Amino acid sequence: MRDHNYFIYIVTNKNKTVLYLGVTNDLQRRIYEHEHGLMPGFSKKYNCHFLIYYEHLQDINEAIEREKEIKKWRREKKEKLINRFNPDWWFLNNEIYEAL
Repeated sequence: MRDHNYFIYIVTNKNKTVLYLGVTNDLQRRIYEHEHGLMPGFSKKYNCHFLIYYEHLQDINEAIEREKEIKKWRREKKEKLINRFNPDWWFLNNEIYEAL
């Protein structure tokens, strides 16, 4: 079986008051789309352009299930997840462009 790349990710607005969770097979492209307002809907409306969390998975079904699981969580639980991964809530956009 071939390895695939899927990402669960969380983006936020400049003041870190809104969280948007998504899934993609190309994290660089998707963050670019968020940054440039190319993603219509919730994330564009609330200016969610800044990556603060992501997980890499290799199975699309696992990625979709993980996204659904996290979406059901209250904000406090999502914040704990982010804090373990990115304690200072740094915007990771540039790092993702360099890393992937």
